[in-house]
Amino acid sequence: MHGMIKLFSGSGCPELAQEISDYLGVPLSGRDIIRFPNENIFVRLRESVRGQDVFLIQTTSSPVNENIMELLIFLDALRRASPDRVTAVISYLAYARSDKKDQPRVPITARLIADMISIAGADRYITLDLHADQIQGFFSIPGDALTTFSILSDYLREKRLENAVVVSADLGFAKKARNFAEELELPLAIVEKRRIARDTEALTLVGDVAGKDAIIVDDEVNTAGSISNAVRIVRENGARDIYLCFAHAVLAHPAVERLRELNIKEIVTTNSIPIPPEKRLPNMKILSVAPLLGEVILRVHEGRSVGEVFRRYHRYR
Repeated sequence: MHGMIKLFSGSGCPELAQEISDYLGVPLSGRDIIRFPNENIFVRLRESVRGQDVFLIQTTSSPVNENIMELLIFLDALRRASPDRVTAVISYLAYARSDKKDQPRVPITARLIADMISIAGADRYITLDLHADQIQGFFSIPGDALTTFSILSDYLREKRLENAVVVSADLGFAKKARNFAEELELPLAIVEKRRIARDTEALTLVGDVAGKDAIIVDDEVNTAGSISNAVRIVRENGARDIYLCFAHAVLAHPAVERLRELNIKEIVTTNSIPIPPEKRLPNMKILSVAPLLGEVILRVHEGRSVGEVFRRYHRYR
């Protein structure tokens, strides 16, 4: 045991932090986050955390760099207050796509972010649906890289889509999409695409979607270019109703406009990233990750197995 649980929330995802607080029955501890006119960020804790087990809940979604700096400064403030342990609960980890040196003279920014989090004062991390599994190896501290696909698959299972097929939005997501399809006991199809500069051109579909409901899955939707192409391809190949299913709703411009124009049955995602009202579409279902994160926080605090929470879904990783 590491003292009592202390929950803190950054300014990136206050609603999610409150939901986790409600799940655990542990109030959010007081803090002041001040942004000075010179854009400097200042964090002050309103209560002692000496000897306590501290969990800081923060996303690094938009505004990305501001939320990252707030996370790091918050971790430093906590570390200097002498807690027994500090765990960074990061519902969405930015820069995860920069996970390798795939061309000359470029950074591996995901590794840099991981280093900064540990240096700033985190003893552990908890995060959701990393873009690439190898990012776990970038951290020098222990942590739990979880998946939300248990939440998403349970929701879709309740729809009892008997004549349906899971479609991977691209080849890179094919392995996780295959496991997702196995969980739902559905066949798999894959969209083959070629990325040209910043645009994505969908080329062909591997698999059969004719006369079936198509569930297009991916880890995140950024500008919705890949998803739009995937919808076009499956529709051209005779799909019936189309569902979109993804963990992180980044929804950078012009994603919302593109999704609004698509004739699809439902968009299923999570609140790992706050989705403001202007980005919520009538056919969008937002599932909460608070029970998952809350349960993992509790198990980490009590020293119990975290694997039991998602053992059934370990294949998605």
